[in-house]
Amino acid sequence: MGVHGVKAVFFDLDNTLVDTAAAGRRAIEEVLPLARCLSKVINALRSKHRCREGEARLICDKVQAKLLKECHDPAKMCITDLRISHWEEAIQETIGGEANRNLAAECYFLWKTTRLQHLTLAEDTRDMLTELRKRVRLLLLTNGDKQTQREKIEACACQPYFDAIVVGGEQKEEKPAPSIFHYCCDLLGVLPAECVMVGDSLDTDIQGGLNAGLKATVWLNKGMTTPVDTSPVPHYIISSVLDLPALLQKMEHKINAKLGTDHTASSNE
Repeated sequence: MGVHGVKAVFFDLDNTLVDTAAAGRRAIEEVLPLARCLSKVINALRSKHRCREGEARLICDKVQAKLLKECHDPAKMCITDLRISHWEEAIQETIGGEANRNLAAECYFLWKTTRLQHLTLAEDTRDMLTELRKRVRLLLLTNGDKQTQREKIEACACQPYFDAIVVGGEQKEEKPAPSIFHYCCDLLGVLPAECVMVGDSLDTDIQGGLNAGLKATVWLNKGMTTPVDTSPVPHYIISSVLDLPALLQKMEHKINAKLGTDHTASSNE
């Protein structure tokens, strides 16, 4: 990129660079009965509580719902204890009886391990980041509990592709607060007006980039859905993260064209 163009790109992690939602679904599927066999968790549930297949599915559905509504305060409880509690509550809500913390922990750790195994940075995404980093500085900016996010980062082995990695749970504020974006700028030695934020969340990635005064925000909208009227408006929309290099090239051409026009106008005055 040229002197007047983009100098740094910030990437979100979950459901932007790695498909966390899909990994979570696959993890749940592997703790549910498959076509001809039972998973380890269902075996555990059935053997210890005589839990029927339908009840086991309901337990997993309840856990997913709790994860979606999760509000985690690390000062009050570690993420591991919180998520074991999700399983403990779901089991008790579904089949009754006394709470079984050990069984809940067994279910949680199987789900967690399976999800991490399915978190991968696709080869074409790695290639894209490698090429892009030859032109601009790259930073990974992710919200979430520091332990959980660091485990994901380690699992998908994305560290070599970035100049810096910032986890919201390790900072005073997370996206969409301007402070975390400005901290990222300071890390890379760039100005907000020289940076682009790429992410799938309008509420955190896009709104945060706008709040921080970044040069541009790029919304990854895989399903090309229509946002609600009250949503923040991104500068650009792409359906695949692989479309980003071409978009950045177009942005650069626009800047160069404008500079050329301004220079011509100035020369004619």
